[in-house]
Amino acid sequence: MAISSRQSSRASKPSPGHVERSKLALTFSGDWTLAHYSALNRLVDAAKSKDIDSDQLDVSQLGRVDTAGASLLVKLVGAGKLIAAVENSDLAREQRALITTVASAMKTEQQPAPKINPILAFVASTGEKVSNIAHLAWLLAGFIGETLTTLFLVLPRPRRWRVTSFVAAVHDTGLNALPIVALLTFLVGAVVAFLGATVLQDFGATIYTVNLVAFSFLREFGVLLAAILLAGRTASSFTAHIGAMKVNEELDAIRTLGLNPVELLVVPRVLAMMVSLPVLTFVGMISGMIGGAVVCAITLEIPLSQYMAIVERDIGLTHFLVGIGKAPVFAFLIAVIGCLEGFKVSGSAQSVGEHTTSSVVQSIFMVILLDSIAALFFMEMGW
Repeated sequence: MAISSRQSSRASKPSPGHVERSKLALTFSGDWTLAHYSALNRLVDAAKSKDIDSDQLDVSQLGRVDTAGASLLVKLVGAGKLIAAVENSDLAREQRALITTVASAMKTEQQPAPKINPILAFVASTGEKVSNIAHLAWLLAGFIGETLTTLFLVLPRPRRWRVTSFVAAVHDTGLNALPIVALLTFLVGAVVAFLGATVLQDFGATIYTVNLVAFSFLREFGVLLAAILLAGRTASSFTAHIGAMKVNEELDAIRTLGLNPVELLVVPRVLAMMVSLPVLTFVGMISGMIGGAVVCAITLEIPLSQYMAIVERDIGLTHFLVGIGKAPVFAFLIAVIGCLEGFKVSGSAQSVGEHTTSSVVQSIFMVILLDSIAALFFMEMGW
């Protein structure tokens, strides 16, 4: 069987390839180009439907060949046989290189995917994820150590304080976030009071709705909602800002000037967060209790004076200290994670977006994890 054309590429008018039989070899001739692709594809399909011997190939009579024609040759005889035939032929060097490249690429694509044991694949995937988490934890621990070291070196030296950066960060992380924190905690306080009143009404204990709202916001909801809001609002801002500076090579310029990027960019943000979050936590506690007081006054007919008297009588100062004491720790972690993800940006806009998302997810996860651990610890300690 032969695939040939009586007119070669040297003729005045190029012609597509043809198919004919031969007992000795499979011979290709003529032009195998995109212009004749439809005719050649039908030719190849017809040849594949017949019982042909493709062990002996003759490509010496080929005319012009492009990637489309080479892909049809591979489709008919296979990549390995075509490569061997081309290497042993007297075709021009450019033709051999083109056909070999196309055949090698298609050979790689045609290789079947190796069969993988699903159990081994699951174990390997789990191990890879655990390894990635351990690597992230290791980087975070190292960056926390570097931040604390720089912080302890800067604080005793007032001349190295970045007051302007600190004040700007406090304004951005604290003052600008105050309205949304107050509004959110007010609404959540109202919802908690409404749900508590609905449930406790069946037991004739609606008066304890006041204790529920005050206890939950002083210990948990006030600091938790403020921290989550700052994790989504401020940590992403830190990552995007530092990541953009890295993309623009501003961090390299800072190092070239002999300055420490951690001292210049991280320490003011960390200190600002540690100042802002306790204030926002206090505002969240008050707003949440006010939201609960509004619901109690409207739904349960508990006046504000009675509401405050119950809070003063039944809710101890320990609950407030437990809630406000967690705020600086959460603030430190949120700021450090946001800055670390900014330093990890590789140098593209896509990387900035990916690490910004990662900083928000990691910050919220760490806040909830530490809050759960703290809740268990304080419960066991009886605080």
